[in-house]
Amino acid sequence: MRVIAQMTSANLAMLTTLRIKNLALVADLTLELQPGCNVITGETGAGKSILIGALTLLLGERAARTLLRGGSDSCTVEAVFDLTGLRAPLPAFLEENGLEPCEDHRLLLKRTFTAAGANRQFINGSPATLQQLAVLGEWLVDIHGPHDHQSLLHPARQLAILDAFGGLESEREAFAARVRRRAALAAEKAALVVDERTYAQQLDLLRFQVDEITAAALQPDEETALQREHQRASNAAKLLQLSQAALAQLAEDDPSLLGQAGTLGRLVQELARVDPSAQPLLATHGLLASAARELQDELSRYADKLETDPGRLQQLEERLNLLQSLKRKYGPTLAAVVAFGEEARGKLRQLEERDTELARLNAALAAVDEELRQAGRELSAHRRKVIPRLSQAVTRQLGDLGFKQSQFGVALTTPDPAPGAPPATGWDTVEFQFAPNPGEPARPLRAIASSGEMARVMLALKTVLAAEDEIPVLVFDEVDANVGGETARVVGEKMRQLGAKRQVLCVTHLPQVAAQAQAHYVVTKESQGDRTVSHIRRLDRNERVTELARMLGGQSATARRHAEALLR
Repeated sequence: MRVIAQMTSANLAMLTTLRIKNLALVADLTLELQPGCNVITGETGAGKSILIGALTLLLGERAARTLLRGGSDSCTVEAVFDLTGLRAPLPAFLEENGLEPCEDHRLLLKRTFTAAGANRQFINGSPATLQQLAVLGEWLVDIHGPHDHQSLLHPARQLAILDAFGGLESEREAFAARVRRRAALAAEKAALVVDERTYAQQLDLLRFQVDEITAAALQPDEETALQREHQRASNAAKLLQLSQAALAQLAEDDPSLLGQAGTLGRLVQELARVDPSAQPLLATHGLLASAARELQDELSRYADKLETDPGRLQQLEERLNLLQSLKRKYGPTLAAVVAFGEEARGKLRQLEERDTELARLNAALAAVDEELRQAGRELSAHRRKVIPRLSQAVTRQLGDLGFKQSQFGVALTTPDPAPGAPPATGWDTVEFQFAPNPGEPARPLRAIASSGEMARVMLALKTVLAAEDEIPVLVFDEVDANVGGETARVVGEKMRQLGAKRQVLCVTHLPQVAAQAQAHYVVTKESQGDRTVSHIRRLDRNERVTELARMLGGQSATARRHAEALLR
């Protein structure tokens, strides 16, 4: 069954499509979701939580073969996210991991597993790992209910939330920048601090390299000129023989070219004397004779410059061999060899001045360590000022959600700064804590046993942090456990408020919650032969009245009037 939805918001990232094949009671189901608050209702056991289970599979959770629909060899789950407005560094992540980029701000995820235990997953059509899916899950979806995919339970995430609520991002980034500066200084120091034997070996190698390149007195463009001269010198004897033979042909042999030119000239003169119209031939002959004499002069000069000095040839060969040796060691061109020499000279100078350089680095490290201690103290002090405001805001929300005498708190621990680099977020650690009843000690959120309590605490936190939180899709399962009446209505209102800033998916049994949603889906199951199949469809307004009346206890006129009132 296919549920068609039209997007009404273009500025919020959201899950647009979820498709499931052969998972538990689902044979083939495509759900297309709305922006804002989406609720899913249905009878117990109809398969509502299968949708959330499918989503967790796409976000890197392990797949159990027991999830396969009976008689099926494989299961497939697919999702499409519209990432418009997402602030997470997704494009860089995809590029760094060799994954296809998104087209039109759409991210496609696919997960397939088989009865044989084979797993395959894809991101935008590229093969991916479960770890990569999990990273995307941390950026895209927060699931609150009987699942582990809850970012607010991680201490690092809680610290980031505290800083975001208090507007401390700039101080946090300034601290992180000092940590990065310290790491760079420490790396420079590590490069200098080596054992004496290694230090001596590095000095010897660098001195040899610098001396060898310096002694060569390289000119970046000399190699081409040397090669030309070497080619001429290595063929000097043959060149001299050829030039002398050419000179003999011109003037020395009998007959020679110049001698024949003289005879030719006399013949042309006789032609011109007999026939004046042949006078231009004399000028042409003059050019020929002049060119022959010019060729004779140039050949003579060329032959005079030729040397057959074996010593010069050896010098050229030795120089070219040296250049080739240097290029094999230090770079493909003479310019690269010269650059290598300059770099080696700088390293040598640094090593020769090691003690001075170490003193400079130690002083710089001491200075940045003191800056970090001061900045860390200031960051801790500001965090302590923010904690009461956050605690009071969340406690008020919890009161609305039925925890009238509960307390929410934040335990901040600041150990004494240890030697070495601190975490980029400072030395502080935080733990969100919750005491549902008076007289009970506050416990960490991760220690809350009741999934209903956990979901409502998360709803309170999300309501307070809606402006700061960057995760676009919030999923609530069993958020209505053990609540009813006015509290149920407030739960629905807060879901709707969150839907103005995030996409919300809520599985609920409460009509007060379901009535608040912008989109309402119902899950049903039916028997087809000897099989049970789950279906889902989006309800129109009249169908919503019928479903809300069912949730209220039946289809009586009173129940339907109550359902109408809830929708109004």
